[in-house]
Amino acid sequence: MSTIMLAGQDRLMYQLNRFTTDKVNGRKSNITKTIREVCKIVTEILKEVEVQEPRFISSLVETEGRFEGLEVVAPTEFEVVLFLNQMGVFNFVDDGSVPGCAVLKLSDGRKRSMSLWVEFITASGYLSARKIRSRFQTLVAQAVDKCKYRDIVKMIADTSEVKLRVRERYVVQITPAFKCSGIWPRSAAHWPLPQIPWPSPSLVAEVKTEGFNLLSKEIPVLSGKQTSAEGDAWGLSFTDAENKLLQGGCRKKCLSILKTLRDKHLDIPGSPVKNYHMKTLLLYECEKHPREISWTETSMFDRINGILLQLISCLQNRRCPHYFLHGLDLFAGRSHAALDQVAKQTWRIAREILTNPRCLEKL
Repeated sequence: MSTIMLAGQDRLMYQLNRFTTDKVNGRKSNITKTIREVCKIVTEILKEVEVQEPRFISSLVETEGRFEGLEVVAPTEFEVVLFLNQMGVFNFVDDGSVPGCAVLKLSDGRKRSMSLWVEFITASGYLSARKIRSRFQTLVAQAVDKCKYRDIVKMIADTSEVKLRVRERYVVQITPAFKCSGIWPRSAAHWPLPQIPWPSPSLVAEVKTEGFNLLSKEIPVLSGKQTSAEGDAWGLSFTDAENKLLQGGCRKKCLSILKTLRDKHLDIPGSPVKNYHMKTLLLYECEKHPREISWTETSMFDRINGILLQLISCLQNRRCPHYFLHGLDLFAGRSHAALDQVAKQTWRIAREILTNPRCLEKL
């Protein structure tokens, strides 16, 4: 019996490695080429922005072949986070009034004129994310008109976000942001759950020291419900914390396989399921399987299947809770018909993996 099981396991491992070499690495190589082109153009535009407005200093830096501050949302969709300077005179307030967001309020007794961002502070003393974004959008539009790539780059209208379309093929969002190190938001205070042994206390301490980012972007949860808080609010982002949690074992390899499956089989119009959903469900899977032995290569099929079944459950319930901010639904505003369509496709993949020992040759 054990010999048969080992032979089956060897076959699965062979398939996984073949899939990684052919499909996963092929996907990465194509995306890397695209990133190089996109970053060359964005760097040029941000240089011009900085000449006009020295407060917006580009933080897009290449280190060891990777661009810090760039996130791959999908193979043709990217986000560049532009970190802004000086946040010291503001108090960070996340009282839950805007889910997934926080506001920056001028510290009591501080003069507005002492702030680097004086003209973006509202009468009530809040640093307005929308005002900063609006100014940045104007500067980027001017830089696009001036730059040598203007024939292949267009600003996307009908949004308050700064989005560029490159060669009619790629979309790049540039998001102004503040880095918040050494503090942890109250809205994520429940993490980690006390009864779950993963992550280890030392990893938790590292993650909390890493902190989070505040992003100036449209808040889907409020679209249609205009409130004054919406314009001032900054979205919470935990990218660095999430990446730190996914180190070790085959977690990152697992994520690369899931992204490859998503791109090939689940990328339907409207993109209801993004790479970020896969990353979120992978973090939940880490909690369900806290021991490192569950994250070896031989367990990878089980982990992938577990995550696909989690995804089906979320799609059917039309709710996918954010890993750190449980009150935030990552499926908010998504079309129910699109979610149902992705659920059917995900069932097809999960069934293939469960029943066909040569599934990855077909997927």
